[in-house]
Amino acid sequence: MGGIVRADHLAIAQEFSAAASAWPVPPRFDPVERWYHRLTLTDDYEVWLLTWLPGQGTEIHDHGGSAGAFYLHSGTLVEDTVSVRDRTPRVASRELGEGAGRRFGSHHIHRIENRSSRPAISVHVYGPALTSMTKYRLSPAGLEVLTVERAGAQW
Repeated sequence: MGGIVRADHLAIAQEFSAAASAWPVPPRFDPVERWYHRLTLTDDYEVWLLTWLPGQGTEIHDHGGSAGAFYLHSGTLVEDTVSVRDRTPRVASRELGEGAGRRFGSHHIHRIENRSSRPAISVHVYGPALTSMTKYRLSPAGLEVLTVERAGAQW
């Protein structure tokens, strides 16, 4: 049937989580900033391991046009997804616990935070590999761009 076969990013994240003993580095927890390590890079996707101490989180961001998924290896995280309708941003929150995950499309804007009292470990897959991430803030004027970070330069 000749169509494009897309990788199932969530299934890849689950596979990497299940193979924790094969991770090239053990997860580390840094009290100053979130720790992350790229586990693999292929022509179609990349896989990252992230750790989150209580209170650690991301800013509101996108993935520069990459789609993806994340999976909770351990702990609990809260994802705040931002959508804009009629120039008004709306935020929807969801809590994901150990063994939960979710896929997202190439225009997804969100922030993730550990609002629990225990550390968390997550596996993230992006396809294609990240080239940039735009960080945003919510303001009375709507969703405003703060910075655009480039892979290889800022991370």
